[in-house]
This record gives sequence, structure tokens and C-alpha cells, in this order.
Amino acid sequence: MKIEQIYDKSLAHGSYAIESDGKVALVDPGRDITPYVDFANANNAKIVAVFETHPHADFASSHIEFKEKYGAVIYVNPKVGVSYEFTPMVHNDEVKIGKVVFKALFTPGHSPDHNSYLVLDENGNEKAVFTGDSLFVGDVGRPDLREGVGNIQVSKKELAGMMYRTIHDVFAELEDDVLVYPAHGAGSLCGKNMSDDLFSTIGREKESNWAFQLKDEPTFIESYLEGQSFIPKYFPYDVDLNRKGAEPMEAAVERVPRLNSTDQMEKNVIIIDTREQEAFKKSHVAGSLNVMSKDGDKFETWLGAIVDPGEAFYLVAADKESLERDIRRSAKIGYENHIKGAVVFDHGNASTDKLNLEDFSAHPEKYTIIDIRNRTEVEGGKIFEGAVNIPLPELRERSSEVPQGKPVVVHCAGGYRSAAGSSILEKNVKGLKIYDLSEAVKTFQEA
Repeated sequence: MKIEQIYDKSLAHGSYAIESDGKVALVDPGRDITPYVDFANANNAKIVAVFETHPHADFASSHIEFKEKYGAVIYVNPKVGVSYEFTPMVHNDEVKIGKVVFKALFTPGHSPDHNSYLVLDENGNEKAVFTGDSLFVGDVGRPDLREGVGNIQVSKKELAGMMYRTIHDVFAELEDDVLVYPAHGAGSLCGKNMSDDLFSTIGREKESNWAFQLKDEPTFIESYLEGQSFIPKYFPYDVDLNRKGAEPMEAAVERVPRLNSTDQMEKNVIIIDTREQEAFKKSHVAGSLNVMSKDGDKFETWLGAIVDPGEAFYLVAADKESLERDIRRSAKIGYENHIKGAVVFDHGNASTDKLNLEDFSAHPEKYTIIDIRNRTEVEGGKIFEGAVNIPLPELRERSSEVPQGKPVVVHCAGGYRSAAGSSILEKNVKGLKIYDLSEAVKTFQEA
């Protein structure tokens, strides 16, 4: 048996390809099928199965494409309530792939329809468990993403109780040397305290994961519910998309209209400009929002946090290569159908003034400071006393709350989000100078 972890850093998403005796099973594959097909080809194997732990909220899965193109059987818990053909797996159900056995473990808590999959090797030994969003390295999947969403309506408190029993009645019963392969790592919004490590063992989690340490259910539930981060707008949309099944990525990307010039963009449609902030501030189409796309960032998350599901938008990039990349990144969360047109930036009619850092440092009271970090970040400590906190995901809707009378300085924690935040206020707030503190915020943090 060979296990390959395929990790998408921008989404902090871990998926898996497992090969045995010339057959490949996939667990929670992302929208782009390329790495899974490459793995199968490299091992002279055939993709025969896709195991879905649950309908994911943060990315679009390719399970339907593997079924239609490769004849793979989709295995999922029947509680998901899908609209495609599948083979149901409930607690303790088993299926053999090659020489290994996949055993379903019902592990609700993050969602009410969640399976994990325990793999038994050819000798019947417990080898690895693919835990989806139930058990992470150092954490467990948050319980508040499925309130009012999906096939089953459950409160987050009910889900918290389910997670307590999942941890202590299911995972705690596994052998200590069983490898733990989760669907997410640090940086994912599906948990709140994940380790940077991308895999673990049951024994290590029993010793160090907070969820195993809390033996009292009410205490567990209270700790579990507090301190969760915001929920991006696209999360409920992706849950429903994955229950139905996304269409093949290549065909969907191909249909996105490519424009020849920014002049072809219609008015009153949101524009997402993915260029570096320096280039954006120098020249951009008036009203554009600067959601940067570069290696190591969270473009997909912030696109889906700022743009409502179903809201049409234009996509603007620095060059053709970047444009094609960003169309594909949009498709990873199922947003390619919302792109009204994609275009390489050729000219703009607006620019953004640069903040006089010396004046701001000496006289911060002359400015209205807008802190667009998440509430949990602000609770950990303010960078500027008197700053008004309006988290970035809420900024488009709450721009009217920005006080009048002073120029505005927007900051986040490192400079990435403030590029988007300042461009939102530049579009929505009239009569005020809007400045981006950008990466200079680090200087003030150190101070």
C-alpha cells in the first residue's frame, strides 16, 4: 500500500491517494484532478474509488468528475443527502480496494453526516485513519458551519455533543500507532488551533490534542464553541455544491469569457483586481477591489469571503498567465461561474495616494484607524488604541460605519488584507482620503 498526501497550501487542504495492487482510492479530492491522475499514472494504477468524508464547505470536490470520467465509485454517508449515484457507507461498513480494506467510522461533530475512513492493511492491521474535518493535528473541526446548511439541520451545540462522543467513543478506541491524515492543516478556517504538522498518530493526539484531555462533556462543549473564527460567505454555497457535485473543472474554466480590454467591462459589476498592491495603487479601474493572488496567500478564501455566492464579478490580472491561474483558483471554490469576464489589465482611471508614514507615526490622532482583523485577533490585543474594528468579511456591508471628518488608515496584521480593505473603502466611502498602512503595520506591532 502506498499513501500520497496531496496538499493545497492556499486552502490548507489535504487530500489523499491510496494505491494497492494497481487500484487507487481517493479521499476528499480537490477540484483539479491533475495531481490524482498523475499519481495513478506514475504507479500504473487505476482510480476506482472516491471516499468523501462529508460535503466540504471550503472547496469544491472532484468526486463527480472521477465517477463520470473514470468510473470510480463514490462512497459517502447516506445522511449527506446527495443527488448523485453513490454507494452508502455507515459505521463499520467495509469495502476492499486492492489488498486493503476501508472501514467507515461515523464521526459527526464538525458535520452531522461525517465519516472517517480507517484503512486496514493486507494483514488486517489498523494502519491509517483519514479523518476529514473531524480530527485535526492538535484540534477538531469546528461545529458551527452546518447550522441551517445541508441535508440535516442541527445546532452547533448539538454538534458539539456529537464531537465529544466521536473523540471519546471512536477515535480514542483506535490503536496508538494508527496514522492520522486530516483534510486540513494550519491556516484553514475549519478549525481554530491546528498544528503546522500535516499528519500525526492517534497516540500523539491522545497525549497532546486538547479535545482528548477534556473528559467532562459540558466543559468540552463550552471550550469547543468559544473562539471560533468568522464563516466566509461561500462556505454554505460550497456545502450545497458538493452535495450536488461540481462539473469538471476544465470545461467550467474554458467557459469563462476572456475580454480584450478593461474597456469591455460593464459598470456596476464588482471588479476583483488580483495584481500586487503597488501596481494596483499606481493605476486601476475605479471601484476595483484589490484581492491579491500570489504564492502562499489565501486568495480563494478572501475572494469567497468578500464576494457573495452568485454575485457576478470581473477578474483582472497582471498578465495572461496570472489571469489563467486566477480563473482556476476561483474554480477551486466553485466561483468560476460567477466570473462575468476575465481580462489582463491594460489601463485604469484611478490611483491610490500613499500614506505619509512620518506624519501618521507622529500624529495618529489626526486619522481614523480601521482595524479589519477578525474579532478573535483583536481580542488578542489591539495594535492602535481607539481603532475601529470592522472585520474584512463585513467591510462592504458596514462601510457606512466609518466615521467622517478625518482621513482613514486601514490596517490588518501583515498587509495582505489591508490592500483589499482599503480598496473597499475607497470604492464605498465618499469624501474621505483612504490610506493603506500595508506592511508598515509590522513596525507598529513591534513598537
